[in-house]
Amino acid sequence: MDDFIAAYRESVARYARPSLTVDLAIFTVLDSDLKVLLVERAEPPFAGAWALPGGFVRVGDAFDDQGESLEDAARRELVEETHLELQHAWLEQVGAFGDPGRDPRMRIISVAYTALVRPTLAPLVRGGSDAAQARWVSLTELPDLAFDHAAILERARKHLAGRLADSGIAFELVPETFTVAELRAVWTAILGADLDPGNFRRRFRRLVDDGVVEEAPGRRVTPTKPAAVWRFVGDRHG
Repeated sequence: MDDFIAAYRESVARYARPSLTVDLAIFTVLDSDLKVLLVERAEPPFAGAWALPGGFVRVGDAFDDQGESLEDAARRELVEETHLELQHAWLEQVGAFGDPGRDPRMRIISVAYTALVRPTLAPLVRGGSDAAQARWVSLTELPDLAFDHAAILERARKHLAGRLADSGIAFELVPETFTVAELRAVWTAILGADLDPGNFRRRFRRLVDDGVVEEAPGRRVTPTKPAAVWRFVGDRHG
């Protein structure tokens, strides 16, 4: 086996190996609007342009030290790019992007993840040290993005929309206690289309009957009358 490994390493040394990165589409909902965290690149390529946060996967020498897993790299970048603790953000892989020429430096393949940050934590987010600045940007006011990040962002948005009906991800974008109207606003923001209040209330009632949500103590002051508040029960990540 040792002879095989040595011969194999010698044989593959003549092949160029692409680098690997992770890119993060980090979303929140503020004022009923879906926003994504963008960073202004401080260095070339695309210095001064806006991009999704991310970075290289640590791979060591690729033989004796194979480095970190994709999930570990994504979690590390999430912490570095937001300064939030891991338990405060939901994270899920959405796909790989590897077209030749996507990065002018060299052949780089990126594995994209999406993350969700609760609105109450969004003001606490601070960009990483390798970015000139970071800010939450509405998906309706996006600037031109570096690399192929526009395509990554669109894939991530569609991934979220597809996961709404079969998971608890919408609960990651409301406060710990929320009104029916606040939860409907999250659905509307992700889908990009308004939802009929009556139909959504019937959907919400099924969540109550199934034990997914329960009424919480207190009331939320609204322009019309105090509204009941609710909380999610069980595994949010479903």
